[in-house]
Amino acid sequence: MVSTAADGPAIAVETLSKTYRDGLLGRRQVHALRGVSFDVGRGEIFGLLGPNGAGKTTLIKVLLGVVRRSGGQAFLLGRPAGERRSRRRVGYLPEHHRIPRHHTGDTALAYYGALSGLSQAEVRRRRPALLEMVGLVGWGAVSIGKYSKGMQQRLGLAQALLHEPDLLVLDEPTDGVDPVGRSEMRAVLRRLKDEGKTIFLNSHLLQEIELICDRVAILNLGELVRLGNVAELTQQPETSLTFSVAGEERLVREAIAGWPRAEVQLLAAVNQFEIEVSAAGQPDIDRYVDDLRLRGVSILSFSRSRQTLEEAFMSIITTARGAK
Repeated sequence: MVSTAADGPAIAVETLSKTYRDGLLGRRQVHALRGVSFDVGRGEIFGLLGPNGAGKTTLIKVLLGVVRRSGGQAFLLGRPAGERRSRRRVGYLPEHHRIPRHHTGDTALAYYGALSGLSQAEVRRRRPALLEMVGLVGWGAVSIGKYSKGMQQRLGLAQALLHEPDLLVLDEPTDGVDPVGRSEMRAVLRRLKDEGKTIFLNSHLLQEIELICDRVAILNLGELVRLGNVAELTQQPETSLTFSVAGEERLVREAIAGWPRAEVQLLAAVNQFEIEVSAAGQPDIDRYVDDLRLRGVSILSFSRSRQTLEEAFMSIITTARGAK
C-alpha cells in the first residue's frame, strides 16, 4: 500500500496503468503503462529513462493530472496525482518549452508567476535571485527573441522555481544547452537538492543522468524493467581488473599461474608489469592480491572496469525486448 503521509515519498506510484484506444472506432488498445510501481524519496534526484514509446511522457502526464490513469494509484507529496493542492507544490519544465518571443525574461517570469498565483511584488522580489541561479544575470530586460535555445531552457527552469515548489518535474531540462551550461545546470540541481527539494528528471542524455541522479528507473514498452542507483544498474557479473605491479618477472608469472585468462605486459620501467585479468566477484580479487603478496610482488595500483550507464541501458533494453 502506498504511503501518503507528509513524511512519505515525494512521488508514489503503485501498479499504474494507462490504456489508450486507437484505430478504427477506437477498437485497438495501446498499453502505454503496464502496472508500473516505484517511489521517489523526498530530497532525491530521480531519473526516468526509456526509449521512444516507453511510456515516459504518459507517466509524467498522469503524475501532473494532464492524463487520467486507467488503473493503479499515483500520489505527489502525499496527495492524489492531479489534485490541485498537489500541483501547487510542483514546478514543471516541459520538453520543448517555448516562451512567447514578445516577452523579455522579466515579463515572462511575471506572466508565469501570475499563472502560479503570485503577486507582481512577489515576482519582483524573487526574480533577481532566480536569474542569478540559472546564469541569466543581466538578461532580464532582453527580448526572448535574442535568447539562444539553451538560455530559454535556463529561463524555463527559473519559471519552474518561481513559486518555490517542493517537487520539480523536469522533462529534458538540458535540451539545447551546451556542455558548460549542462555543468552549471547540474550545480543548480545539486544546490536545490541540498535545500531539500525533490527532482524528477526525464532525459535522453544518459551521461547527465549518470552524473546527477541518486536513483534511476528504466521503462520499456510501458513496463518498469529496472530500478536502482547507477552503481547497481551498471554492475557487471564479471569485472575486468588491471594490476600495476613491481617485482621479478619469474615471481610475477608464478603468482598469476592459476589466474583465468590473465595477460602480462612489461612496462618501460625495470621489473614493472601490467596484468589484466577478469574477476567474478570480490573473492577472486582477494585471491589475486594474496597470490601477488605471497610471492613478494608489490601492488602499485589496480583498477576495475565498469559499464557506463549508456552501455547498461542498452543491455537492459535489449534483454527486455528479447524476453517479449
